[in-house]
This record gives sequence, structure tokens and C-alpha cells, in this order.
Amino acid sequence: IFPGQNSMVEIDGMNLVETRAILRYLAAKYDLYGRNIQEQAWIDMYVEALKDLSDMIMFFPLSLPGEKAMNLEYILQRATTRFFPVYEKALRDHGQDFLVGNWLSWADIQLLEVILMAEECKPSVLTGFPLLQEFKARISCIPTIHKFLQPGSQRKPPLDEGSIETVKNIFRFERGMFLKNMGTIVAEY
Repeated sequence: IFPGQNSMVEIDGMNLVETRAILRYLAAKYDLYGRNIQEQAWIDMYVEALKDLSDMIMFFPLSLPGEKAMNLEYILQRATTRFFPVYEKALRDHGQDFLVGNWLSWADIQLLEVILMAEECKPSVLTGFPLLQEFKARISCIPTIHKFLQPGSQRKPPLDEGSIETVKNIFRFERGMFLKNMGTIVAEY
């Protein structure tokens, strides 16, 4: 449908492209996308907000060598002053075990993934966020998620130096990538 598209899933007789469209479809198909339009709107807001932090963490390994420390400090500062306080408050205000409704949603899964990514950068990043710590422990115990988080599962480990070099070669990055201007990702060629 869209030439040159990287992600595509064949499901239910369709070829779905665009990561967010695929994830939204799967969430709806497997009852992770809310019970009504209001819940879907909350789920969308939580998921889209997490994308910004997720992208920063995902591209961090491609930082310029001289900017890695600065980028890591920036990511952790944003996580602990902008993102995690919002989700801590959401869990407190909602008073349930999940972000939306009283059941697991796509937003919960996305939050868990971002927490795990942030902890790969700094294991103590959740210090000061007791509800997020409880949330992580609770969601991680769901049998299918627990199995996915075990060594040897399909979950991809953080990039090692060899993988980073492979990515740089594939995309022909001569100097790498860095974060600049409030999370804007800028590539240098």
C-alpha cells in the first residue's frame, strides 16, 4: 500500500502498516483499547505522551560519543520531572491498579515498556515513584508479560556496541545521532 514502508503486519486478511496503526488495531482486537470512546481517548493520550520519552531512550545509544552523558542526563531529567510524575499522579487519582478502567490496557503495557527502558539507562530511576514501582511489579506478574520478560523470550535486549555499529552502517551515520532542543532528534551525516 505504502511503498518502502518498514513495518507491516498481515492480520485478518489485511496488510497493516504504520506502527501506531498496527498497535491500535492489535489493542482493539485483543480488548486492550478500552470499553468506550472516553477510555480510548485516555489510552491514546497516555500512549502518545509516552512515545516522546520512548523515542528519546530508543535513540540514546546513537548519541555522539561526546554528548552521551549530556543526553542521558537530559533523558533522566525529563523522565523524573515531566513524565513519571504525571503517571504517578494518574495512578493515584484513578485509584485502580491500571491507568484506565479496571483492566489491563495498551497504555499499561506501553508504560511498563518505557519504565523498563528507563531502568536500562538507570536502574534507580523509579526512586521517589512508589505507585510506579507497585505498578511495574503488578503488571510484570501478569503471566504472559512475565513470560515475555524472562531471559530467552522474544523481548529484545538493549543495543550493544556491535549492534550500534551495525545500525550506523545500515543508515550510513558517519557521526551518529544526538538529542537537541527539547527532545528533537537530529541526525548528522
